[in-house]
Amino acid sequence: MSILPYALGICMLAITVSMLLCLVRLVMGPSIVDRLLALDTLFLNATCLIVVLGIYWASASVFEGALLVAMLGFVSTAALARYFTSGHVMD
Repeated sequence: MSILPYALGICMLAITVSMLLCLVRLVMGPSIVDRLLALDTLFLNATCLIVVLGIYWASASVFEGALLVAMLGFVSTAALARYFTSGHVMD
């Protein structure tokens, strides 16, 4: 008897709750900086959820999707931060 499926289920539940809380902060954030940080944290939680699902399903191809989500999250956060500070993304 392995405890791994139960631990992964608890992890998926915790990450899902964290994603819902980040979504609330994204919608109801008092400032644009709070919303940007919530979006960045939402990308991080999505990456973690994909990795946990890849472990649960024992599929190696899911990790490539996690890498793509992580790269997309970094680039979009950097572009939005630049846009909110200077008003344009590219010079």
